[in-house]
Amino acid sequence: MNLSQPSFTNWSKRGENSLAFSLFGNFEINYLKKEWTFTNKLKLSYGKTKLANEGAKINNNEFNLEDVFIYLPGWKLNPFISNIAQSVIAQGYDYSTTPPVQQSAFFDPGYLSQSAGFEYTQGDNFKTRAGIALQETFTNEFNRYTDGSATQGVEKYKIESGIESVTELKLPVAENLLYQSYLRLFGRFEEIRVWDVRWDNTLTMKVNFFLNVNLNVLVVYRKIETPKTQVKKALMLGFSYTLF
Repeated sequence: MNLSQPSFTNWSKRGENSLAFSLFGNFEINYLKKEWTFTNKLKLSYGKTKLANEGAKINNNEFNLEDVFIYLPGWKLNPFISNIAQSVIAQGYDYSTTPPVQQSAFFDPGYLSQSAGFEYTQGDNFKTRAGIALQETFTNEFNRYTDGSATQGVEKYKIESGIESVTELKLPVAENLLYQSYLRLFGRFEEIRVWDVRWDNTLTMKVNFFLNVNLNVLVVYRKIETPKTQVKKALMLGFSYTLF
């Protein structure tokens, strides 16, 4: 979590009162058996900023759930099936216009992706998987993510087939410093030269057994949303606890 509240009273150098907070959650539950594993990861982030008398603005807004079932026959490459769900948590706005224009809501758009293929694992710190995938996009009001220009009527659902690749890396930089990287690529068969990219990087510095500092950098490229690369950075104070 991150909280910032500069406040000024009779401050000669000027300034604006502001309040900003951001909450970040990374949850993981893994079922490990001799013949199979079932991993579940949930990432949530939400935050707002309020400057002086202006209204509060969203500064962090993400929901990402991943479930992966892996069969362990003892091969170098293990078969897997997976499902990924992505959306925003709250309503998202474009604040560059006056008044702000809403661009998204929970599962509007929402993305689901199922894939099947093989995974390669090297120790506890590196794994990569690739396979054939289906990706569904759902909308309600914001149909530009799903509506095809060549069709009649408004389409609120779109399904695409392609290739999905997911690579995860955990790199201990120092005794109390850990770098984690998650790279997902999705290429459509109908337009294989253009790929969706989600590259999530977190640098964690452990302060003590429950307190840490996290620097998160998320890089996203999804042509249907914007032709430009999206980048989000956040520095937060975090709490880490293992239940069992």
